[in-house]
Amino acid sequence: MALLPWRKGIVTKIDDHTHNTRRFWIQVPELERFDFMPGQFVTLDLPIHEKPNKRWRSYSISSWPDGSNIFELLIVHAEGGSGTSYLFEEINVGSELVFRGAQGVFSLPPQLDKELFLICTGTGIAPFRSMAQYIHLQKVPHQKVHLIFGCRNKADLLYFDELMELEEKMPGFRFHPVLSREHWEGHNGHVHEVYQELCKERQDAYFFLCGWKQMIDEAKVVILEMGYDKKTIHQELYG
Repeated sequence: MALLPWRKGIVTKIDDHTHNTRRFWIQVPELERFDFMPGQFVTLDLPIHEKPNKRWRSYSISSWPDGSNIFELLIVHAEGGSGTSYLFEEINVGSELVFRGAQGVFSLPPQLDKELFLICTGTGIAPFRSMAQYIHLQKVPHQKVHLIFGCRNKADLLYFDELMELEEKMPGFRFHPVLSREHWEGHNGHVHEVYQELCKERQDAYFFLCGWKQMIDEAKVVILEMGYDKKTIHQELYG
């Protein structure tokens, strides 16, 4: 398959979402609409190194296809990371970003005929926010959809108000935020206990995993031990 062309994007809005994450809205002037599938990513070419492959950074699109030529990225400032340091320190509204995409095969099944478990940590929530909103807004027929999001503290909760509101609006959708380092009124611990409890009946299900390698590796072991086939597991690795 031929590589997609590099394009120019213009940053139209920036929002400090949490203490260490920002939302970047990027417009693609040469296109009337920027089409993609929920779950796909774009690759940015940042002027941080002489070698091209050391300049490239890939980020999942956190918005959903809405017919416009604007998409959103949710980016965490990685300590010591040259790519995110450049984005946080040098990029402002009006800045240009060179990117390629959308790319990737981490996307929803053709038919949502089984329960859907979207299991993530950190900014791995980005593609799942896209998927959940797309299912809701496009009225895609679906079974139950569970978005299970793990982070350390309340300060790390991403898209919290939006997804709690979506739980009220979207039939069959449940948002399960889990904190590992701070006790609160919601789930405490790790994501694994949540989907294990929800899957006690071993119902037919799809499992989508996105986030840090340790969580994904552990989840794959747990899901297989629960008796599910490895074909039900789809993953996107971060970091």
